[in-house]
This record gives sequence, C-alpha cells and structure tokens, in this order.
Amino acid sequence: MSLFSLLSWSQPARAVGVSPALSRAGRLVGLTALVLGLGACSVMPDHPVRPTQYDFGPGAMTAPAPRPALGQAVLVIADLEPSGGLDSSSMVLYRLAYTGDQQLRPYAQARWTLPPAQLVRLRLRDHLSLQRAVMSPTEGAALQRSQGQSLRVLRLELEEFSQVFDQPQQSSALVRLRATLLDSRPAGETLLAQRVFVTRQAALSPDAPGGVIALTQATDQLAQDLAQWIDAAPSKP
Repeated sequence: MSLFSLLSWSQPARAVGVSPALSRAGRLVGLTALVLGLGACSVMPDHPVRPTQYDFGPGAMTAPAPRPALGQAVLVIADLEPSGGLDSSSMVLYRLAYTGDQQLRPYAQARWTLPPAQLVRLRLRDHLSLQRAVMSPTEGAALQRSQGQSLRVLRLELEEFSQVFDQPQQSSALVRLRATLLDSRPAGETLLAQRVFVTRQAALSPDAPGGVIALTQATDQLAQDLAQWIDAAPSKP
C-alpha cells in the first residue's frame, strides 16, 4: 500500500455514515499501518556489500631483457612463511600507533585476492627473475637430482605487512621481511647470509585504497633491496 493510500484511508469517513467512534478507530488503524509501513522500509536490509578486492597490480607491462646468468647459481625461492597475525587471512590490516595500541585491525570492506604472504612471494619472484633463473622448490630439487649442481635457496618469513597510522590522517605502509640465503648441494645446505629488511612507504590517503598502494610500493622497494643483497652475498660458504 502506498503512502498516499494510507493517508487517504486514515481520513474521516463521514460520507458513508460511519459513527465517530468507528471513524476514530479507522484513523488509528490507518496511522498505525502508516508507522509500521515506514518502519519496515527503514529496516529492510540493502543488498549485501561485498568487500573490495585488491592485489599488487599487473606489474611490469613489458619484460626487459634478462641479464646474462653465466656462472650464476639457480635461485630457489621457498614458500614465504607468515608470522604472528599474518596467517592465511586475506584481510587488509592496519595499526593505530598513535593510540599506543599493539593490535592489528582489519578493514571491514577490503580484502586481498590472496593471503599477503602469497602475494609478496609472487611479487618478489617476478622482480628477482628479471636478473637470474628462479625456480620453485620442486623444480630446484628435480634439477639438482638430474644434474647434481648447487643451488641458492632463499627462505623468507613475513613478519609485518600493515598500514600504520601515526596520526588519524597520516599513515604509511610497513613491510618487514626476514631473509635467509643458503647454499644447497646434494650433501646438504650451508648458510650464506641472513638479514631483516624493513621498508616504509607513506600512504597518499588514510584509508584502505591508500594503504594498498603504499604496501605495493613498499613491496617493490623491498624486492629491489633483496636483489642487491643477493648479488652481494658470497657465492660459496
């Protein structure tokens, strides 16, 4: 029933000979129906809002010519292990540092397309493979069995991946990664180098889209730092 019909129905019905008591009762019923109708409209749920999904973008649109890898050991990137609150969740996380709060908080309507550890590993692999041969652990093991050559194994642990608010309108992306580089031979593995990388990138806006862009840029910077570190690491234990 429309709002106009409800209002019309609540008017006095004197033309048809209805008594004043019944007329008042009719008006009361009409007004009650009107209130209930408007209330029902206000509490009717809207369509469910699906969280916006983000990734790191398409990456480089053109592939530069790879640097010659003569005499360069194949690099094997192990699965990236998340730590702390960075489990298998795909939530976009932030911290309110200005309150002294140590809690990781999720954005209600923002999600990564994959868990952050998987996204970071894929991004690092794309960057590192521009300068050297990069393989998965399965591919590296098969190569070592067939040819018996030494490999470089990169083990990674993602310790922090969040948007940190230093002030309500000021935030930055924080990425902290522990990297361990090993020399792998059929006889076993030997430690070559280990380092913790910390990268911060200012966010352009104090919200989820700003945090996602900043985290992408921080990851790309970390990939460059990681590549330089691997190049400078000793080739043999």
